Amino acid sequence: MLRWTALLASALLIVPVIVLAKSSSETDVIQTSQGDLKITFIGHGTLMFTFGDKVIHVDPWGKLADYSKLPKADVILLTHEHPDHLDLDAIRKIKTDKTVLILTKICADKVGSGQVMKNGDATTVTGLKIEAVPAYNLVHMRNPGQPYHPKGAGNGYVITFGDKRVYVAGDTENTPEMKGLKEIDVAFLPMNLPYTMTPEMVADAAKAFKPKILYPYHTGDTDLSKLTSLMKGVDGVEVRLRKMK
Repeated sequence: MLRWTALLASALLIVPVIVLAKSSSETDVIQTSQGDLKITFIGHGTLMFTFGDKVIHVDPWGKLADYSKLPKADVILLTHEHPDHLDLDAIRKIKTDKTVLILTKICADKVGSGQVMKNGDATTVTGLKIEAVPAYNLVHMRNPGQPYHPKGAGNGYVITFGDKRVYVAGDTENTPEMKGLKEIDVAFLPMNLPYTMTPEMVADAAKAFKPKILYPYHTGDTDLSKLTSLMKGVDGVEVRLRKMK
């Protein structure tokens, strides 16, 4: 009996550590003309924005957080249909009858609902302007002629919070559409091979459209020091590194 009691006590001690490890995300605050924008870096390609009384989840993934304990979503943005970006169980845990789900056509077919945005579309939901930017591969291929992310299938999103424009690129390379963006205050650019960009590609894009703050995200095992070295001396772009493997 004493042995089983000791084992039970040990298990009870272990559980909180696991929960805390899954929920220990870094945060930043960006000041806007309409109040603070809080960014929660959940990990991988997954983010949460809190703006006033609004909560915006991007690509929620239950592997990274316990979504039953996170705030309900006013808006959910899905960039594409891959399982590390489209998690039906995580969506169910944060979705309410009032949640606006913004997604691609392929995602909508899997989810069964939502407001579809095609590349180049713009809309306004809950007072936030959202623009869909093409997200696709130019170089990296699953097989010859078959990119990991085909053009037209995935979105990045520019979300306007007050006077700040935040670009979440999704899974993409340094496309002409990305490099042509204007007046981006905060950019999240993916940097993991073979699926998205090399540090050189991220630097090429960032030097072209000059976001004021650059967060590499969805970084996997990429050596982030390569990007900081490539961006050294580039005026007007601050590179911020956060836990976003």
